[in-house]
Amino acid sequence: MTTDQRHLHLNAFLMAPGHHDAAWRHPASQPHRVTDITYFQQLAQTAERGKFDSIFFADGLALWGGRTGGNVSGGLEPLTVLPAIAVATTHIGLIATASTTFNEPFHLARRFSSLDHVSGGRAGWNIVTSGTVNEANNFNLDEHIDHAVRYQRAAEFLDVATRLWDSWADDAVVLDKEAGVYADPERLREIEHAGSFFKVRGPLNVQRSPQGWPLLVQAGSSEDGKEFAARYAEAVFTAQQTLAEAQRFAKDVKARAAAYGREGLPVILPGICPIIGATEAEARALEDELTELQVIDYGLGQLSNMLNLDLAGYGLDERLPEDVLPSEDQVNGNKSRFTLVAELVRGEQLTIRQIIARLGGGRGHRVVTGTPEQIADALESWFHAGAADGFNIMPPILPTGLTDFVDHVVPELQRRGLFRTEYTGTTLRDHYGLSRPADHFSERVLASA
Repeated sequence: MTTDQRHLHLNAFLMAPGHHDAAWRHPASQPHRVTDITYFQQLAQTAERGKFDSIFFADGLALWGGRTGGNVSGGLEPLTVLPAIAVATTHIGLIATASTTFNEPFHLARRFSSLDHVSGGRAGWNIVTSGTVNEANNFNLDEHIDHAVRYQRAAEFLDVATRLWDSWADDAVVLDKEAGVYADPERLREIEHAGSFFKVRGPLNVQRSPQGWPLLVQAGSSEDGKEFAARYAEAVFTAQQTLAEAQRFAKDVKARAAAYGREGLPVILPGICPIIGATEAEARALEDELTELQVIDYGLGQLSNMLNLDLAGYGLDERLPEDVLPSEDQVNGNKSRFTLVAELVRGEQLTIRQIIARLGGGRGHRVVTGTPEQIADALESWFHAGAADGFNIMPPILPTGLTDFVDHVVPELQRRGLFRTEYTGTTLRDHYGLSRPADHFSERVLASA
C-alpha cells in the first residue's frame, strides 16, 4: 500500500434527497427525482468536479423507514444505478452496498466484476450482512439469522468471491485469431469450493477486471464487524461522535489488521454530515430549520429501531430511563449503531425529542455545523489526530449540500494542502493508494473441459 500523507480521502455518500431526515421537506431538495437516473448522474458529476475519491450508495432489502410516510421510501437498486453513472463520469469511484446474507457469491462476483469492466476499474463493494428482521422477512425467514452466523457466512462468501475473481489469470485472454484460441485454458481454473454455506465450482464467467477485485469496503463497527474489517476490508465506513471515540476505533481496527499482516489498512472514513453556511449563524439557522421540519413520528420509529425498543409509551419531552435499554448482546440487528445511540442516551441525559433532533442529521454520524473554514477545521483536526484517513461526506440536503461542499470546503482543503487538486490515477484503487491484487496464478492449473 502506498499513501500520500498530505491528502485525506473523500467519499460522497449519496442518499436522495439528503441525509437529514427532514431534507425531503426542505425547498432546496428534489425528492421527486428519487428514481430519476439523471439526478444521480448529476450528483456524481458534481462530486467528480470536487475530485472526490468515490461516491457510495447504501442499500437495504426492505422498505426503509417502514410505512410511516414521514420520509422518502424506496428507490433505485445501486448496482443498476452505477453503470449508468459510470458512462457519465470518467474518474470517480463507484461503491455499492450488497448483502452477503441474501445473495450468492457467484452472482455478486459477476456483477461487481462487470461493473469494474464497464467503469474502467472504478468499482467498490460495501460488504454488509443485513441488519434488520424486515429484510429477513423478505427472504423466507420469520426471524433474522444470528449476528455471529451472518459474519461467518460473510467470511466464506468473500473467500469464494475473491477466488472467483482470481479464476481467470490476467493473461488468460490471448485472442489468437490465426490459431483459433480466444483464451488459454491453462490460465483458467475451477475453484471447487465446498464449505459450510456455499458450494461453487467456477470459474467465473467474466474475464478478470481492471482492478482484479473491486475495492472492498465494510461498514460494521461491532466486535464481529471490526474483526471482519481487520481481516478483509480495504476501507471502512464508520460512525463516531467524538474525537476520542474515533481515535480508539481507528487504532483498534488497524491493530487488528496488523495482526493479519495488513499494515496500514484499512482506510478509516468516519461519516460527517456538514451543515454549511456563509456564516456560522447562517449554518445554525439551516440546522434549526431542518429540525423544525422533522416528522416526529418518523424519528420516533427510527429511534425505536436503533434501540431495539418500542418508545411509543414514553413522553417525547421526558428522558429515556437507562434501565430500559437492552444490552448489546440482546441485539441481533445493527449492534454498532445501537451501541452508539445507547451511549448518547446514557451520556447526555437527553429527552427523546432531543435525541430525535440530534440524530436527524446523520442517524448517529457526526454533524458539523459552520462555515466552510470551520468544516475544514473539523476534518483537519481528526485527520491529523489519527482518527480518520478521510471522511464519508453525508450532505444534509441534496443537491445543494454537495454543491456547497465542493464549491467552498474542497477549495479550503486544497488550499491547506490536505486534498488533491487533480486525479493522479484512473482506478478507485489508485485514488485510495491501494495496490491491485495479484491473480495468484503462480502455478498453471488446467481447467476442466
